[in-house]
Amino acid sequence: ELVGRAKDMIISGGFNIYPSDLEAELLKEAAVVEAAVVGVPSRNWGESPVGFVVLNNGVGDCAAIMAAVNARLGKTQRLAALYAIAEMPRSHIGKLLKSDLREEAERLVGDAF
Repeated sequence: ELVGRAKDMIISGGFNIYPSDLEAELLKEAAVVEAAVVGVPSRNWGESPVGFVVLNNGVGDCAAIMAAVNARLGKTQRLAALYAIAEMPRSHIGKLLKSDLREEAERLVGDAF
């Protein structure tokens, strides 16, 4: 089983989506301090990208941020959902726990995709 970066790649509708590309776009938004993107299962696409952001002073509009970012991305890369969280889940050594975010994303979206 793959763990880490290779497993992080999202395959949506046969297209490879690199979370780091979407995270870089999210970080271009002034309101975004931290960003992480994970894939969630999708009936139609295999997987759909879902983003999590930590907002600057907790202030920002996820819908507006997602719209701005998606406007800069190709149709096959666009975020399906974006959620603001207080802080990113990290291990005791400070490593981002994408597995925790993936579980949270699946819980939040349910079978919406």
